[in-house]
Amino acid sequence: MSQWVENTSTRKKKLDDYKKHILSWIKEHPDMSAAQVLDWLQEKYSGLEVAESTVRLYLRNLRIEYDIPKESAPRSYEAVPEAPLGKQMQVDFGQTEQLTPEGKKVKLRFIAFVLANSRYKYQEWLDRPFTTRDVIQSHENAFRYFGGIPDELVYDQDALILVSENGGDLILTQEFQAYKEERELNIYMCRKADPESKGKIENVVKYIKQNFAKHRVYNGLSKWNEDAWKWLERTGNYKIHNTTKKRPVEVFAFEKQHLRPISSPIENYFDSNNTSSITRSVRKDNTIWYKSNRYSVPLGTFHQMKQVCIETTKSNYLLMADPRTGELIAKHKIEHCKGKLIQDDKHKRDRTKGIDTYIDTVASYFSHKDDATRYLQTIRKHRSRYIRDQLQKILEQLKLLDQYVIDVALEECMNKKLFSATEFIDMVQYLNRQRGVTVTKEIKMNEAIEPIHSTSESVLHTEIHKRDVQEYVSMLEGDNL
Repeated sequence: MSQWVENTSTRKKKLDDYKKHILSWIKEHPDMSAAQVLDWLQEKYSGLEVAESTVRLYLRNLRIEYDIPKESAPRSYEAVPEAPLGKQMQVDFGQTEQLTPEGKKVKLRFIAFVLANSRYKYQEWLDRPFTTRDVIQSHENAFRYFGGIPDELVYDQDALILVSENGGDLILTQEFQAYKEERELNIYMCRKADPESKGKIENVVKYIKQNFAKHRVYNGLSKWNEDAWKWLERTGNYKIHNTTKKRPVEVFAFEKQHLRPISSPIENYFDSNNTSSITRSVRKDNTIWYKSNRYSVPLGTFHQMKQVCIETTKSNYLLMADPRTGELIAKHKIEHCKGKLIQDDKHKRDRTKGIDTYIDTVASYFSHKDDATRYLQTIRKHRSRYIRDQLQKILEQLKLLDQYVIDVALEECMNKKLFSATEFIDMVQYLNRQRGVTVTKEIKMNEAIEPIHSTSESVLHTEIHKRDVQEYVSMLEGDNL
């Protein structure tokens, strides 16, 4: 009996053949989980069949025997009701630092997708920051991987997708807005500091970091993505989920039937000539930065689009295109020096256009064009050096106003001798404030416009205080010191 008891205490365990590897892993990485150890074993020994509970027990005994405590940092989430099949997909970004075989650190970024009901996952990695174009392309790849599009997509407030919440009216980036309309996507944007609303993808990002990426050696982006997709098949989408107690791949077989079919590829959105292009932000002076030089784009581009797609050609040219349509908007010869402004003459302000023509264009916005022309000519007389800037400021304002405010502002400025663009804009703002207080009904086409003095007498009697120029002369001469 004593011999039998001794034999049972020293009998060989199923994982003893792999003890050397497991021990080296947890010594080097004390925070490794049993699930990750199992994944590494299955990756190294493809025919190995062992339960995760066996690995967990074996790992626990090893930690006690060699005094290797496990490091942990738990995080709590509030429970969220399960979404119906095909209802929701959650999307988020993550990044890690990996070591190359030479010991060099490399920063990698990834985007992850998960179907909320089945927990079926998809991931893509890049060795550089994502652009909006990359995000769109990864969405297309994810939809093809899932075989359809869910009813709702949940995002964090990422700058590649969202510009502003605007009180609930989402303002998306220009490229992503075009893609949303093309694919007819229904988007839900999480509030700040609200991780529970997308807790499933938060867990997926953590799972990818801890189970797939942690301690893995980086051998190039193609190999890394290939291994990531194999990991999805082997572990990420095959392992029984801790919450649902089901394999994501099995539940996905039912959820796939509830996804909206992909109508057709959108190759037209990704112009074939720009497949390798990246984006650059358009600066306020209508230029972009490229390799320490500024390259011009047409005037007004900044107000039309915040980014352009750029691409270089074999003949050493830099091409810039509209990210929505792929239309070429600028072409420059690439300069190899630094700190230069490369500007196309066509992108400069049109100085050949006469001021008289410019005045005529601005005056056309007023109902009484002759009065407006006299007013603008007076501004020209007082501010001849800056007349083009004055006209431009007034023109920008006119495009935003209704006809009623335009005409009343002209009348008041002429009566009060306010001859500058700034004073005209001030009068417009004053009138808008007055209308916000006094005007309570919408003006219909068949109703006569009520004179301004009938709604607010204060407008006509408001006097702007003017200091006599002699007071400034006296102050400069020191009389008041």
